[in-house]
Amino acid sequence: MRREDPGAAGDAPAAGVVTLPSGVARRPGAFEEVPSIGLHRGVLANGAADQLAALVARAAHAPVGLIHFLRDGRVRRHGGWGLTGSWGETADVPVEESLAPLVLRTNAPVLVADLAADKRIPDGPAGAFLGHPIRDRHGAVLGVCCACDHRPRQWTADEVAAVAEAAQVCTLLITEQVARREIDQQRRFLDAVLESLHDGVAACDADGWIVFVNERMRAMWGDAGFPENALLTGLTDADGRVLDRAELGVFRALHGENLRDEEVILHGPDRHTRHYLVDAHPIMGPDGNPVGAVQAVQDVTRRRRAERFRTCELAVTTALAEAPTIEAAGPRVLEAVVGTLDWVHAELWLVDNATAVVRSAGSWSAPGWSAEIEVPADLPFGVGLAGRAWQVGKPLWIRDVGQPQSLISAETAKSSRLHTALAIPVREGFETLGVLSVFADTVEDPEDELLALMSGIAAHIGQFVERRRVYDLQRQLDRSKHEYLALIGHELRTPLTSISTYAELLRAADQHTLITEGPQLLEVVERNTNQLRHIINELMELSALDAGHADVRLAPMDLAEVVRESLAKARAAVHDAPVVIEEDLPEHLVLPGDRKRLEQVVNNLLGNAVKYSPDGGRIGVTLKTTGRIAELAVSDAGQGVSTDEREKMFTGAYRTSRAGDIAIPGTGLGLTLSRVVVSRHHGSIELVDHEGVGTTVLVRLPMDAR
Repeated sequence: MRREDPGAAGDAPAAGVVTLPSGVARRPGAFEEVPSIGLHRGVLANGAADQLAALVARAAHAPVGLIHFLRDGRVRRHGGWGLTGSWGETADVPVEESLAPLVLRTNAPVLVADLAADKRIPDGPAGAFLGHPIRDRHGAVLGVCCACDHRPRQWTADEVAAVAEAAQVCTLLITEQVARREIDQQRRFLDAVLESLHDGVAACDADGWIVFVNERMRAMWGDAGFPENALLTGLTDADGRVLDRAELGVFRALHGENLRDEEVILHGPDRHTRHYLVDAHPIMGPDGNPVGAVQAVQDVTRRRRAERFRTCELAVTTALAEAPTIEAAGPRVLEAVVGTLDWVHAELWLVDNATAVVRSAGSWSAPGWSAEIEVPADLPFGVGLAGRAWQVGKPLWIRDVGQPQSLISAETAKSSRLHTALAIPVREGFETLGVLSVFADTVEDPEDELLALMSGIAAHIGQFVERRRVYDLQRQLDRSKHEYLALIGHELRTPLTSISTYAELLRAADQHTLITEGPQLLEVVERNTNQLRHIINELMELSALDAGHADVRLAPMDLAEVVRESLAKARAAVHDAPVVIEEDLPEHLVLPGDRKRLEQVVNNLLGNAVKYSPDGGRIGVTLKTTGRIAELAVSDAGQGVSTDEREKMFTGAYRTSRAGDIAIPGTGLGLTLSRVVVSRHHGSIELVDHEGVGTTVLVRLPMDAR
């Protein structure tokens, strides 16, 4: 509050205070509240303010010099000299208890020759006062620079000028301090901004000494990036050329270059590589010469990796599109995977359900590794990394294959330098068709991006395998259709011709001929009718199984019992023939199967063995288990089948050329029908190598339900 003074009503108020000596009587409401202009405590240090107060006192030939500022509605002394008596007790008082209004009303120097006699200050003490406003650089009054005397006196013009100059010095000091504070604030703001950037930032001075490195840069390159202005090793350009100090972005910029999106690669001691894009520019001084340089580094490792992943997927898709079989596509697919991941070895396995193994369909090793890694031909179900991935049906990540709990067998990885391994099941729908495995020579933790990439590649391979399977099946069906037509035109025509011929003979025969030769003619008709019925039944059975119209009902059954029953029938049929049948059967062998269908298969195999065995020949029948697989082998001592014809024996109505040469009757449908039945049991049937002359047919059936 301020005391009413009609003569000062038009004066402009200003912010600034001068305190009254303690003990001066004041009437309530004598001063109005003065607006507060905040001033930082560090703007004018106490030591400098005290010295300035002393200069004011000496220049004004006064015993007391004071520097006061207003802060938060109070008058606070920042500097003082000659503080004796009541003037020394004015360090911090409310603004309404000060002489502030004298300066605020006039906004100019205030001269009081006798405080006690001044009507503006009732009951004022003895003494004199000379105050000058202290302004900031914008002209706003922040405080008062004043000289005080304990006795009344007149102030000379020189003394007034001296106090004014002292106030001007205060202004200059304040301006400088405020500027420094603003610069410090700007620096702090700039540091905060640089520390919050996602890019790494480093700067050097004109002599090439690193003067700033933000936290992001340290996080990228580690604390060893710029220790005592040393430089990080392991940096190369995009072509792999090692960079020296002068070739780094910040130092190239110091010599006047402007870099934009310059790629560098950091090769870490753990063999991990990081890719960066560098922008660097010189910092120019007022004279146009560089006073330093700054570089910003952006980590684009994830972006580069995503680009490589896309390249890998494209290479895999191209390899699968151009290859006729998965075995032909495998090496190119694996090469793309190894090259993309910077790993050292990859393998592709395909599931063989009949033998409960995964068979190698291809492998690829980085240069220098092919001699160190031995890939087995197959792995049983649940054994090794590929077998285990097939068993669990989900990706397996082994952080270090050298650990005792590793799933990698000694046959799979002999090299002690292999560490990380990843196996991804190759699936189509709910069926596992194979396993894709990759290996690294470093210890790696699981990565979601890598798992997603490998799962996508495995899905491509699964779709390819399924498409090839459908294509091969369609081609086989088309071939079978033509073979069936040829069969109808040949095999069916023969019994039909015979039936028709003998029927004509019966129709044209007289009574005597019918009595004497009729039974023989009817026997021929009956035999050909049965043969025709057998061919038709086999064709219908094969067609129904191929089309899925005929069911194969799996239930626990004793395969050893079925084989014994078939052997008994075969021996009864050849009891007069000079053929020896030998057997090696377990007492029981129970597995899930369709008894009627498997009995049909065993009868076909024994029938062929008897048919193709010469007089004095031996037929061998063995039944055993290998792991969880039942193996039935039927051998004969016939002419044998060439390697080229073995696979053809199971397609359509194909018959070996030797069977035709020696005029052995048959339609050639038996093995084809047997393969379909065995396949529906998730097994396999094939002609295998036979010791000596003859043929061996091997049937493999799983002992577990699939």
